[in-house]
Amino acid sequence: MTEPRPRWAPPVLREEKLESALRTLELDVRRRLDGLLQGNHLGLVPGPGTEPGEARPYQPGDDVRRMDWAVTARTTQAHIRETVADRELETWLAVDLSASLDFGTAACEKRDLAVAAVAAFTHLTGGGGNRIGAVLSTGQEMVRLPARGGLAHARGLVRRVATTPRAPEGVRGDLVALLEQLRRPPRRRGLAVVISDFLGDLSWQRPLRGLSARHELVAVEIVDPRDIDLPEVGLVTLVDPESGRQREVHASPLLRRQFAAAADEHRAQVAAGLRQANCAHLVLRTDSDWIADMVRFVVARKRRWSGGVAG
Repeated sequence: MTEPRPRWAPPVLREEKLESALRTLELDVRRRLDGLLQGNHLGLVPGPGTEPGEARPYQPGDDVRRMDWAVTARTTQAHIRETVADRELETWLAVDLSASLDFGTAACEKRDLAVAAVAAFTHLTGGGGNRIGAVLSTGQEMVRLPARGGLAHARGLVRRVATTPRAPEGVRGDLVALLEQLRRPPRRRGLAVVISDFLGDLSWQRPLRGLSARHELVAVEIVDPRDIDLPEVGLVTLVDPESGRQREVHASPLLRRQFAAAADEHRAQVAAGLRQANCAHLVLRTDSDWIADMVRFVVARKRRWSGGVAG
């Protein structure tokens, strides 16, 4: 008999029940995440900004450290450069929707969990004049959703991610190209959230380090139990969803140990690459309460902002 679906599992986002599932997802996010930040931005501290604003003529009493020498030289009149305070947060989501996320053996598919993460960060960073945009990639298609504010835009963004067509078999994802879409053209300083299962090679490390020079970074790693451990079922068919290649193997104890060791090594390399890019790392699993994991992550971040020590 099929086990009942856990109450914490994200809703199944399929066409026939999409609208009701999106409403359920929004209610779950609001019910359990409301009030967590209490006015704080993820990693951005309110204060005088560093974004260059308009130049204006110097007036007695102005801070000479803000003198704009280039404009002063062109106009032969002393000018200073105003700065724009970054109390309004601009968040960009880089969402990997490649074929490897169209898979799940626990409470949901990894793709459903990626959409849930989008909904959570949209809620956490929305409001107060903040803007949120996204870049989506299936490997076959790249979609850019401009950064805007407002509840209608946030809901539309989550719906667009949920309804993005799946990549056909044989199309590989390209996380490097996805990250490059955030790097160029340069955007104002803000928060960049990368949502992926980070399977495959580690060539994404260099563009991620490039992003870290300008943005606060959060990586959401989506994990299914079968990504890290083979089932003890004897004969099993392994399928690469991005190439379509299949291989039938006997899941012997030796093979299961080797598979687990290789998976552990890869995940350790992913974690190390994220640390080197100064990127906060959140792991969401298809067999775990994803909102509880999100809450623990946000609370730990708040402790660091306030100088507290995590327990």
